[in-house]
Amino acid sequence: MSAKPLRSLLYVPGDKPRAIEKARTLGADAVILDLEDAVAPEHKGAARANVQAALAESWPCPVLVRVNGLGTEWEHADREMALLAGVDGLVLPKVEEGRSVTELHLRVPLWAMIETPRGVLNAPAIAAAPGVAGLLVGANDLARALRTQPQPERLPLLHALSAVVLAARAAGKLPIDAVYNDVRDPAGFVRECEQGRTLGFAGKTVIHPDQVAAANSAFGVSDEQAQAARDLLAAWDAARQEGKSVATWRGALVEQMHVDEAHEQLALWEAGRR
Repeated sequence: MSAKPLRSLLYVPGDKPRAIEKARTLGADAVILDLEDAVAPEHKGAARANVQAALAESWPCPVLVRVNGLGTEWEHADREMALLAGVDGLVLPKVEEGRSVTELHLRVPLWAMIETPRGVLNAPAIAAAPGVAGLLVGANDLARALRTQPQPERLPLLHALSAVVLAARAAGKLPIDAVYNDVRDPAGFVRECEQGRTLGFAGKTVIHPDQVAAANSAFGVSDEQAQAARDLLAAWDAARQEGKSVATWRGALVEQMHVDEAHEQLALWEAGRR
């Protein structure tokens, strides 16, 4: 996978060649060519051919393929096509056990979708499975399985969302937040991005071109934040040069954890500018 951050991962239906072509130009940190939920059964074969052709071209970002799930009639053909075409990673839907990922023995990064209550409960084992690069929340299926009602702040899902973040971070993997369905509500999308960032997600899956820039902004580092990180590091370095064991910046004590965070912020800022 690329060293760039994964602030935005844009789903593109595999049966829409024009949308696939346009996706190259939208500035998403990664594109997910979808062979699963976005494609009707009668279009699966054509979608697979479209995705194969797209993978033969060069892309400005990593390209993942969401294959059809285990036990479906399309799973083997999807995986074989993607692997032979040189995909950057596979998105596996409705993963519920770490063992089901481990037994695949695939040699590309795997992104496990957590979309069921069982998947949430087993998220630590899934995140720790060999080859797993991160966990993607599938909130629509999860909400349906939990019988929750829509709520702007996602209160019924907060426990599950945090559980996915905890599992991914504990395993050193990336947690990616779920899609926001209402593409006519940009303000709501921004609020949900901010909530996801606050919960600890590294990025967000998106379903519309207009959502890409907002996700990149919400999960990225602004120029002002980068400068603040530089100022903190300068204060730390000055204190160390004076032989002090602690530093202060903006009236607060600076410890090693703050220094590490500042370095991470600058690395994310620099990566986002490439």
